[in-house]
Amino acid sequence: MNREETISYMNNHGILPESKFGQNFLCDEEIIEAIVELCSATVDDKVLEIGPGIGALTREFRANDIDITAVEIDKRLAQYLSEEGFNIVVSDYTKLKAEDYEPSKYTVAVSNIPYYVMTPIMMKMMSDLTNCRKMTFMVEDAAIDRIDAKPGSKQYGPLAVMCSSYGDFEREFTVPSGCFVPAPHTTSAVITLTRRAGDTFVPDSAYAQFLTRCFANRRKKLTNGVPEAKEALGKLDIDSNIRAEQLTPEQFKALYAIINS
Repeated sequence: MNREETISYMNNHGILPESKFGQNFLCDEEIIEAIVELCSATVDDKVLEIGPGIGALTREFRANDIDITAVEIDKRLAQYLSEEGFNIVVSDYTKLKAEDYEPSKYTVAVSNIPYYVMTPIMMKMMSDLTNCRKMTFMVEDAAIDRIDAKPGSKQYGPLAVMCSSYGDFEREFTVPSGCFVPAPHTTSAVITLTRRAGDTFVPDSAYAQFLTRCFANRRKKLTNGVPEAKEALGKLDIDSNIRAEQLTPEQFKALYAIINS
């Protein structure tokens, strides 16, 4: 959908973007095509999209005969897309239960994430979609510092560790604010997370909860919040006084494996 088609669709349906849902509708056809291409989805894949809006990406997937399901919080938009024949789950994705959308069946995921819920949506997608081989996100450009943060930095936390544990991160390209209706006040960027070939570790919901516990008191030693980690740290020859922000993603995975062995 280009800008004219997007505005026409909004006018015909009486759509006023809801700021509470962070609605900025993508309206650049080249960007839309590039995002769908990045997903590398085939007719054998099942794609999950979070926040389809008025369906710019959803339509492009369907045009390529890709099986796609979208989760939309806005009941108005969900109804319009359902009437067009799209498979829509009406829900706040952060509150969606596994039995309501069968997360294990999806192999590719995509989301133009509202900036205010980036972290919970990404954490849930990575922990729920255990068979997903690739995820493509559009996020606020400035937020990448939290996604690709390194140990010891102020931005390093559960999200960065979860992303690294999931797979390889790539910052693909920038999306100017003029590519949306209405235009946001920030620049966006498209990123991808791709599972590593042969990697058997799955960063599921239990692992996500473990990371959240580890970083709950980031300025205190890890064992204050996760006392069972003390013995495991010893087995890894890591100082028991270490703070969570000092551990690498590989060390977190090893620590988690020992604690749960």
